[in-house]
Amino acid sequence: MMKIKTAVVGVGHLGRFHAQKHKMVEGVELVGVCDTNREQCEKVAREMGVQAFFNPQELLGQVQAVTVAASTPAHFELVEFFLKNHIHVLVEKPIASNTKEATELVRLAELNKLKFQVGHVERFNPALQAARAKIERPLFIEVHRLAPFKVRSTEVDVILDLMIHDLDVILSMVGSEPVSVSAVGTPVLTKQIDIANARIEFASGAVANVTASRVSQKTERKFRLFQANQYLSVDFQTGEVNHFTKTGEWTEDSIPIEHESYNLEKGDALLDETRSFIEAIQNDTPVAVSGRDGLQALRLAEKIIENVRKRLT
Repeated sequence: MMKIKTAVVGVGHLGRFHAQKHKMVEGVELVGVCDTNREQCEKVAREMGVQAFFNPQELLGQVQAVTVAASTPAHFELVEFFLKNHIHVLVEKPIASNTKEATELVRLAELNKLKFQVGHVERFNPALQAARAKIERPLFIEVHRLAPFKVRSTEVDVILDLMIHDLDVILSMVGSEPVSVSAVGTPVLTKQIDIANARIEFASGAVANVTASRVSQKTERKFRLFQANQYLSVDFQTGEVNHFTKTGEWTEDSIPIEHESYNLEKGDALLDETRSFIEAIQNDTPVAVSGRDGLQALRLAEKIIENVRKRLT
């Protein structure tokens, strides 16, 4: 098996976890970690038993692939640098700060024939993967992603921080272009939008109602999907899946329903995401979540943000 030399760029809270996963994937040699915060970088490097780098340029000639887990405003400059230097990239979501930047990154990756994956990790959630086999033609989707307030990630609003997870999942399931967006939201604890709700209509006729909050008292990650004769509920947090299917005609007394319920082990979606990226490089196959997927999710997120801000002015 071809050994892939890698590095993780940006080793704050999430980047540290990415580095751990690189150490766990067969066929990967984690050469080092890179961060402008020297103290944090050296700390994670010691923990991983690898070299500390403080400038991305130091990685040239050392690695074939990187994971970029820096803050969102830094994504474009870092990813552009690595793609221009013919290094494969897995970048944390969102792909970039705006669609102009994202479009350029997609162009660069395709021009240089590089693997460019976006870290929409929910795609690797075992509960979601099991539920996909049941999905035929979604008609209505309802999602709630709620979380208590945390200081990190407040450089972006809740739509780019949390909701974008579900926008990517919805787009991958519906397989249709959004044609209408109506959204509301407001700042609560930051100057950014901290809670938002969006209604999205698709060309296929499907409708999605999506709520995201980072100022809630509890954590909730629930995804509900309705299609002809079927209702599917997925709890991304617990791994519980419920699937209800109408099996005959209802009467005044009863509705013939078949109910499947199962609880999947949470697994390690971040490890699976990292492994899939490495395997795409080794086997020269398409990545699981492409730059174009990331661009599509960001484009929809921007429409929602624009709609919310119009209502706030």
